[in-house]
Amino acid sequence: MEVSSKENTHFFSNNTILPVDRSSFKSESSASKEKQSCCGGIKIFLGALSFVYFAKALSGSYLKSTITQLERRFDIPSSLVGVIDGSFEIGNLLIIILVSYFGAKLHRPRIIGAGCLIMSAGTFLIAMPQFFMGRYRYERFPSTTNSTVSLSPCLQDKSQTPLSVLEKSQTKINAGCEKEAGSSMWIYVLLGNLLRGIGETPIQPLGIAYIDDYAIEENAALYIGCVQTVAIIGPIFGFLLGSLCAKLYVDIGFVDLDSVTISPKDMQWVGAWWLGYLIAGVISVLAGIPFWFLPRHLPKPESRKDSSTSSEHSKFIIEENKDQRTSSWQQAKLAEMAKDFLPSLKNLFGNPVYILYLCASIIQFNALIGMVTYKPKYIEQQYGQTSSKTNFVIGLINIPAVAFGMFSGGLIMKKFRIGVLGAAKLSLGSSFFGYLLLLSLFAMGCENSDVAGLTVSYHGTRPMTDYEPALFSECNSGCSCSKNDWDPICGEDGVTYVSACLAGCQASSGSGKSTVFFNCSCVGTSESSQSSSAVVGPCQKGNECPKMFLYFLVISVITSYTLSVGGTPGYILLLRCIKPHLKSFALGIYTLAIRVLAGIPAPVYFGVAIDTTCLKWGSKRCGGRGACRLYDSSALRYVYLGLTLVLGTVSVFFSVAVLWVLRKRSSPQDETLSANGERGACGTKSRKDNFVNSDQLIQSTYWPEKETRL
Repeated sequence: MEVSSKENTHFFSNNTILPVDRSSFKSESSASKEKQSCCGGIKIFLGALSFVYFAKALSGSYLKSTITQLERRFDIPSSLVGVIDGSFEIGNLLIIILVSYFGAKLHRPRIIGAGCLIMSAGTFLIAMPQFFMGRYRYERFPSTTNSTVSLSPCLQDKSQTPLSVLEKSQTKINAGCEKEAGSSMWIYVLLGNLLRGIGETPIQPLGIAYIDDYAIEENAALYIGCVQTVAIIGPIFGFLLGSLCAKLYVDIGFVDLDSVTISPKDMQWVGAWWLGYLIAGVISVLAGIPFWFLPRHLPKPESRKDSSTSSEHSKFIIEENKDQRTSSWQQAKLAEMAKDFLPSLKNLFGNPVYILYLCASIIQFNALIGMVTYKPKYIEQQYGQTSSKTNFVIGLINIPAVAFGMFSGGLIMKKFRIGVLGAAKLSLGSSFFGYLLLLSLFAMGCENSDVAGLTVSYHGTRPMTDYEPALFSECNSGCSCSKNDWDPICGEDGVTYVSACLAGCQASSGSGKSTVFFNCSCVGTSESSQSSSAVVGPCQKGNECPKMFLYFLVISVITSYTLSVGGTPGYILLLRCIKPHLKSFALGIYTLAIRVLAGIPAPVYFGVAIDTTCLKWGSKRCGGRGACRLYDSSALRYVYLGLTLVLGTVSVFFSVAVLWVLRKRSSPQDETLSANGERGACGTKSRKDNFVNSDQLIQSTYWPEKETRL
């Protein structure tokens, strides 16, 4: 267009028909139109990318909120749920290199749109087992579901039970065994989460690079900040959606809810976990639609057309030049880049600050990822809260505290113009005080619920030996009970009994949730010889537990804020202590290490450790161990908080080492060496030179799973 404008100007000037000013007016008007179309296009892309960030953060956080629901629905241990959770990182790692390299050469908006479709397909796949597994079956004595048949929970003689009832019960068990393959459908959840990881891969690198390429330079940081802000909102809605779905029964719309005999407070309760995945999948589909109509390229702003340093895309992606350079030159360039790979890697790992900070980050992310993954389970088991209330609290209180902490860290860095050494101190201080506050949570736990035969004996005293044989006592010795059942009832004495049979109950009245058991020989044996009654469901935790839960929430919010304050300073420390030409490579290694060494293994070994605190395992219909029904509260507290605190303490030691190395480098001799280029990019002089570039780059970098690791 500029060429034609020049030709027209030349033509009219030779013929002296029109003044030159008119052609310049045309060029100015065309430039203003181009600027308007550029701004309009980039803003549309910004809005679409923000919505995608919201969608992926929502689905990721919703998965965290359904951890306990998945355990109970598929009868699997926490360690296996940890594998499912880590499959997202595996899917992301499978194609991140291909997407990062080839994606920049192709139609980036459409690749992001395709990623959204894959992400939504994975989300829908997670929900699919609900429609093929049949209805959810929980353990309940037959008399509690049918008021017309009166059965004795304590089956002294099976001949007392009507034959038709026994036949129906056996038929149900056989039918359950035939459908036992349905219990392996957790594999579809794993594959769906794997697909989610694959679909999410192109969103961050291609989306941020697209904004950086076509946005006006002074607006790029603002646009990227808007995207990250929207990404923080996603987990809030994800956990609130989890809270809503956890209130609804898993088979809502398929069964008569009046026939359901368990409540959300029961350990066997499973909410409508699948409903949230359907909603998240629809949102992902809608988020991907605009990208199919966006152009491959937008007109670049005038300020960037002649800039050689306008974007990372122009620096690191080899494109066809206007003069069509030969393929031999490109091969030589690639060979030169490959030859420079090992020296760059050696240079990077020879930087002690980078290595120490990388180790500190890996260990700290192990602690944070494990803690956040099982935080809903910890609150439910430790304080006796429902899944719905737990997700509501996390979404409405904890995540805003994390977002505010991250913002505060960046604000402090800007307001006080903190350098590398100050950033290291701020990062270390936030970690130290955060884990110090975490230490106080050890004193804010609840005691074990009184469960006869598990945490207390039938005579009210704590058992001193193995708990399983203690399920049977003299008071229920005449009953034909199974130790594998879990159908808790609450006795008048405030003690929970594993089942009505093990409580020695001889009769029952009512049906469903209103069932009352009478003549229970084990209830009240520690106080009197008279038999007592019991009601369906476990007893509530102690009177002090609600107060402890309130204290836990307050300390948890303060801890989340304190730990988050150090996130931004620590990341800037990482950027400013690396030679400028190695920053992208260093960030790639950092992201890869966090995903492989923290994102994948942390949920697994945290789950294995939590499984060791289980007191009562559920049983599958055809044998085999199912999901845990009851945890040892004290052991769970020490394992969950202890493992987090040990990992956090180790990361603090590495952070101290980082600070020590930086202090050593800040001596006058080392400043001179740094100025001469012999000691890397941590010197005072290079800090000033790289300040602007680092601040611009920090906006476009990615903290692995920042949206869901809150």
